[in-house]
Amino acid sequence: MTMKQTTIQITGMTCAACATRIEKGLNRLEGVQAGVNLALERASVTFDTDKADEEKLEQKIEALGYGVLKPVQEEGGAETAESYKKREIRRQQIRFAVSAVLSVPLLWAMAGHFSFTSFIPVPGLFMKAWFQLLLAAPVQFVIGWPFYLGAYKALRSGGANMDVLVALGTSAAFFYSLYLTLRGVPQEMNHSGMSDGAMSGGMGVELYYETSAVLITLIVLGKLLEALAKGRSSEAIRSLMGLQAKQAVVVRDGVELSVPIEEVLIGDELLVKPGEKIPTDGIVVHGASTVDESMLTGESMPVEKRTGDRLIGATVNRNGALHMRADKVGKETALAQIIRIVEEAQGSKAPIQRVADRISGIFVPVVVALALITFLVWYFFAAPGQLGEALEKAIAVLVIACPCALGLATPTSIMAGSGRAAELGVLFKGGEHLESAHKLDTIVLDKTGTVTKGKPELTDAIAAEGFDERQLLRWAASAERSSEHPVAEAIVSGALERGIVLTHTVEEFEAVPGFGIGATVEGRRLWIGTLKLMERQAVLPKLAKLAKDDKRSESFPSAESGELQHKLEADGKTVMLIAVDGVYAGMVAVADTVKESSKSAIARFKEQGLEVIMLTGDNERTAQAIARQVGIKRVIAEVLPEQKAEAVHALQAEGRKVAMVGDGINDAPALAAADIGMAIGGGTDIAMETADITLMRGDLVGIADAIRMSRLTMANIKQNLFWALAYNVIGIPVAAAGFLAPWLAGAAMALSSVSVILNALRLQRVRG
Repeated sequence: MTMKQTTIQITGMTCAACATRIEKGLNRLEGVQAGVNLALERASVTFDTDKADEEKLEQKIEALGYGVLKPVQEEGGAETAESYKKREIRRQQIRFAVSAVLSVPLLWAMAGHFSFTSFIPVPGLFMKAWFQLLLAAPVQFVIGWPFYLGAYKALRSGGANMDVLVALGTSAAFFYSLYLTLRGVPQEMNHSGMSDGAMSGGMGVELYYETSAVLITLIVLGKLLEALAKGRSSEAIRSLMGLQAKQAVVVRDGVELSVPIEEVLIGDELLVKPGEKIPTDGIVVHGASTVDESMLTGESMPVEKRTGDRLIGATVNRNGALHMRADKVGKETALAQIIRIVEEAQGSKAPIQRVADRISGIFVPVVVALALITFLVWYFFAAPGQLGEALEKAIAVLVIACPCALGLATPTSIMAGSGRAAELGVLFKGGEHLESAHKLDTIVLDKTGTVTKGKPELTDAIAAEGFDERQLLRWAASAERSSEHPVAEAIVSGALERGIVLTHTVEEFEAVPGFGIGATVEGRRLWIGTLKLMERQAVLPKLAKLAKDDKRSESFPSAESGELQHKLEADGKTVMLIAVDGVYAGMVAVADTVKESSKSAIARFKEQGLEVIMLTGDNERTAQAIARQVGIKRVIAEVLPEQKAEAVHALQAEGRKVAMVGDGINDAPALAAADIGMAIGGGTDIAMETADITLMRGDLVGIADAIRMSRLTMANIKQNLFWALAYNVIGIPVAAAGFLAPWLAGAAMALSSVSVILNALRLQRVRG
């Protein structure tokens, strides 16, 4: 079974019922799992290639009565979803302008039917029934044609949507008025202010042309405002895309050529001049400069770049010329991966949206039933025999209940919240993670590279009696050169800085995860690592008990060495013991400094009501020393990588909602075990698969921002859902009771959708 993911841009959706029906239709196909986002007008589909393909998916969507946006060749190239949306906005603007021009005289004519507007002069022509018919017909059947088409497609596929409600309501008003116009029924003046009338050839008839026309005009206006507001919610994606370089200077056969960024190939040599954007990801071949990487890391200070250093596309070269070799292009670059993650998060569904989906699935049939009940109650009981009045109340119920706001409540907040989070350097991989993060009560931090900078330096090299310090360091550094651990790199760098020449005679290298390493150097067998490693290897002589104030039961080669290690660890240093040919030979110590932002970030966690725990494989004393510096009270130290996941499970067993924060590699089991896994990244390793949230800026401040954005987004979603539901719960009874004219119901319906979107857009103004 081969699974494939694809995204399909859909046209023709008008409300939550549309999105729900398409989603259900796709999920009925064998081997298909789909989610439909109304705000983005997009379906995210995972399917088994043996049972379905993209053509089959598109055919299903079209069979349900909707369109699929496929690339079409235009003068400017292939049409994108963005260009399609711009064209749709322009079309809506024209529809609204035409509809408004035709509806204004009908709205003006209404002034002649209310006592409180009797001072407004109304041209006699506006009161003529045939004149009103000529104005209302184009609005009903030309401007309103998409509603009829949408209603037909929905009903044909066995569903009902907003178009059904609009078509039903406006058609009832128009055709009833047409019937009265053709018959010329004498007018029965209604002075309640809820009905409208018109005069035709001296014969009065009670008409509702302006009801249907104004309703359609207001709904088109609402759709236009909705489209404009939706466009604003995609600003995060557009701003990220705007960071990309458009051109690159490629050096081919010694000739510099300026080519579009799309034509850059892996392996191309590129020239980046001062002030230019780095075109794509790659390696410096020669040259030196400083690069502004703030768009990825948030660090305002430029980073020095020399031969062999990595460059990230869209960052800015500051002063020197750089020759680079492209090693990632197109969708493989760090920026492209960021954009992909943000798009996926914006297009995904949060679990809370299921509430809206369940409601919207049955909403339209229920509303039609309520409108029918309203009509019958008014016609037979409240206003016996008054067909026009009963019809007016039923139309108001149909229009006020359109479920647009309900369908937009969740996706617009997810779009705005995840987009703003990305601008703050926090990448949520899905709406479910954006929702889950607000429930967290415990933050578990790895030490190295998370709380600390992750770049330790060699501070001490101490040889035991009978061993030479420089020789011991030479052996240790030579052995550690085969390891990629940060501590190993510090030992190697420290030895080289001291002028020690390393040997290449290293054999039988062995890494012991969580303990240290072993290697044979110049014929001598070395073990470098923790006390537990020394005990496992039966290093001699056996150690005397530590000082009485130490709570651990382990022993050292000598009381003196134990006291020395205690002192070094108390200073926050990591100590590695060295054994040569089974005999304790000395120790080296490295120090990893705390990140400048760690202490203030941890203070923010506490302000947010979170408990902070440090979980590290380092020894207890060093971990406690680092914890004291940043204000962490609880430390779980000396745990192996596989034990970190067990520690997370133990915390969850206490009823905690746990976030694990690490580098996404050694901490992968714990990241996967936690309720939320957060990976610290520097912009070059964005696509860490084990993490639910990636913190691009490489410090702990992003955690506080992530939780804050989650809480604000969830509050925003709940506000939207509350008002969308409350609007219908309050509006339907008010309309059914006769206190809401149809045109007012239409205005309220249009504004409800816009208000939901505008409320969601408040998230884009959240400060970091």
